[in-house]
Amino acid sequence: MPTSIRLTPEIEERLNFLAAQTGRSKAFYLREIIKRGLDDMEDYFLAADVLERVRKGKEKICSSAEIKKDRGLED
Repeated sequence: MPTSIRLTPEIEERLNFLAAQTGRSKAFYLREIIKRGLDDMEDYFLAADVLERVRKGKEKICSSAEIKKDRGLED
């Protein structure tokens, strides 16, 4: 799915330099940047959502002792 974005001249210059120095395409680096950034954003925002549910008492929480007991891993 084609998508377009506007880059600042500074970012475009950096991207052009990186692509020229490494022989890879700008599209390669843009895909990598998006993938890594998306991974980080998913981790952050999904965790923040769970934390909010915990704070509101809408998410079940267990102690490590409970988990060990349930898994048969007690000392």
